[in-house]
Amino acid sequence: MSGVAKVIELIGESDSGWEDAVKDAVQKASQTVEGISGVEVLNFTASVEQGEVAGYKANVKLAFGVKDR
Repeated sequence: MSGVAKVIELIGESDSGWEDAVKDAVQKASQTVEGISGVEVLNFTASVEQGEVAGYKANVKLAFGVKDR
């Protein structure tokens, strides 16, 4: 990574767990962002339907290097 990094914030989603929600955010961001070097998980949330957890969300920050010209 270069000496400068950019950080973006995303929310990943999963039906099976928070770890998969983090992976979802990284995977989707990697389709358009090159050189992702790290992830910081800010918080986890979930939706509940009829007394059961129905969906998981992870709010994350992803860092990637800024290319030198």
